[in-house]
Amino acid sequence: MLDHPTKDMSGPAVRLHTNDNVVVARHQIASGVSAADGLVTTETITSGYKIAAQDIKQGDAVRKYNVIIGYADSDIAKGSMLRNHNVQFHEADKDYAFCKDYRPVDMLAEKDRAHFQGFVRDDGRVGTRNFIAIVATVNCSATVVHAIADHFTEEILAPYPNVDGVAAFSHHLGCGMPQTGEPMRLLHRTLGGYITHPNVASTLVIGLGCERCQIGGLLGAQGLTEGPRLRTMVMQDSGGTRASIAAGIQAVKEMLPDANKNTRETVSASHIMVGLQCGGSDSFSSISANPALGRAIDILSRHGGTGILSETPEIYGVEHTLTSRAATREIGERLVDRLKWWKEYCRGQDVQINGKVSPGNQKGGLANITEKSLGSSMKGGTGPLMEVYEYAHRVSQSGLVFMDTPGYDPVSATGQIAGGANMIAFTTGRGSCFGAKPAPSLKLASNTYMYERMTEDMDINCGEIVDGTCDLDEMGARIFQLFLDTASGKKTCSETLDLGRHEFVPWQIGVVG
Repeated sequence: MLDHPTKDMSGPAVRLHTNDNVVVARHQIASGVSAADGLVTTETITSGYKIAAQDIKQGDAVRKYNVIIGYADSDIAKGSMLRNHNVQFHEADKDYAFCKDYRPVDMLAEKDRAHFQGFVRDDGRVGTRNFIAIVATVNCSATVVHAIADHFTEEILAPYPNVDGVAAFSHHLGCGMPQTGEPMRLLHRTLGGYITHPNVASTLVIGLGCERCQIGGLLGAQGLTEGPRLRTMVMQDSGGTRASIAAGIQAVKEMLPDANKNTRETVSASHIMVGLQCGGSDSFSSISANPALGRAIDILSRHGGTGILSETPEIYGVEHTLTSRAATREIGERLVDRLKWWKEYCRGQDVQINGKVSPGNQKGGLANITEKSLGSSMKGGTGPLMEVYEYAHRVSQSGLVFMDTPGYDPVSATGQIAGGANMIAFTTGRGSCFGAKPAPSLKLASNTYMYERMTEDMDINCGEIVDGTCDLDEMGARIFQLFLDTASGKKTCSETLDLGRHEFVPWQIGVVG
């Protein structure tokens, strides 16, 4: 289990573990300045970059959080800045120590759990929003589903105050793909997860008619039947594009009164299920936003809620910190099996799991995938790993769980939402702009500079931790309260900007991040 910095953010740089041979600059540091523990810089240090806390010889391990993140490819003098090109990435064998650090969650009694105002559905799940969904079975019906949704402006929906919106979900799949097998099963799971999502009151499914992802096959595979809250339409049977748009608008008009009958009621925080995402990460992500979100997930788990950690290629290198906390050996082995699949599938390709992170991550001070994974894994907190799910499978286990997804945020979040996530929490250091209807998406900034530059997109400034004005425990409590407020209807920044109209991206099995 990784240690997290909880004190002494007063100096120009922070040491994250006593065994580290680097410190991290909290802001730009001039040459000749005492950075930490008497360490004097020998050059100007860029904010977020690592500084050699001692002489590091060529071939020596570079340690951050007491984890080897790479090896020096040349001599690095004490007080100088480590650059991405002088930290080499090498794979290393790991001791998975299955279940060695497993500790059950110290659950709160029902009477002591927090509450929020949610929409209770017939299956017992609870929504944080109340949408009507227009779902395309194939790319050929994408224009139609968006035209129907676009018709329902705020003015038209004003008589239905309990309806949060009409949202279209189109994609690039549904034809030109195997008609059977895992690709189609995965698409069926994803579409089915949105059709029956707790944030969705009613759904209209629209197909072209000749596609491989037939409406009948989709409903049959997902055990769904048509009714007042699940309607279908085939464009080739409805007179084409214009006629289908008109018929779809009429169908939604008929659905609205019933959807508006749903009202919020007081429910336990145990019904909150948060998909955990990070994008545009920087070196502060592992110091502020990610561990603070992890603190909030630890709190949520005590209240009976669920956090879904994902982005399998972005836990590579620190997966042993999860397997050691697995509730059973079988759970830990399922996680290792998914990583083995990714390693084999990505062999020889220029992708993150093979070492090199994105240009934005590099500019933010991250050397390689191991260093990025240090932060990425922290979003899940410090509790036990309770289950591992494949992409878009419905999540039923509370506490910290893992879903196998690519690292590409829209694809990853789509799988989490299909699995039942009724909220997304998204940390970012560079400034990712993201929304994901029908689940409200919270943006957590890792540093104050970016937060102040992008205030319209950011919901909370975890950079206060780096600034030394707030500690991890306090920020974790604030994030948990933000979960409750958002679940009760408070709009997120991404909702105010109406993001999430184009971020429904089912995984077309492949590298993707």
